[in-house]
Amino acid sequence: MLDGWHEFYGLLGTAAAALVALLFVAVSIGAAVLTPERAGATRTFLSPVVFHYTAVLFLSLIVLIPTQTPMSLGLCIGVVAGAGFIYSLVILVRVTRDAMADVPDWFGYGASPLAAYAAALGAAWLLAAQSPASPIVLAGALLVLLVTNIRNAWDLTLALARRLAEARVKSAGDELT
Repeated sequence: MLDGWHEFYGLLGTAAAALVALLFVAVSIGAAVLTPERAGATRTFLSPVVFHYTAVLFLSLIVLIPTQTPMSLGLCIGVVAGAGFIYSLVILVRVTRDAMADVPDWFGYGASPLAAYAAALGAAWLLAAQSPASPIVLAGALLVLLVTNIRNAWDLTLALARRLAEARVKSAGDELT
């Protein structure tokens, strides 16, 4: 069923791997901002992006294994999607309780990944049932995760840049006094 999807999943996995690497670069540049006082924000906003990119990469690689049966592939996708669904639910609760988060954050960090993992769970079930709709549902779920987390990574990059700029301005002001 997934024979014609090889290039799609190869490109999707490559994109996820490249984006997580770029996120690591961005975080290493802004490492001064990641203080113990901001550990909760890191768990709420940064860690989910890495988790979701890793899930997209992992599922893309799993789909590319040529010896997978529909049942084994459905089971692998179901386990990852189930874990992602639970994790996204926890993050959605955290984001809605965070005073700095706004409605786009609720959707970007919480609701969209939750919906994507729910769709991936559906794709796992459809795959195990050998439904021809399963590849399309899985592709859509993983694309939603990828695109949503591009938005989230951009949001994080802007937040890190703002914090670094604020720290520089404060540091320059402290030197003048």
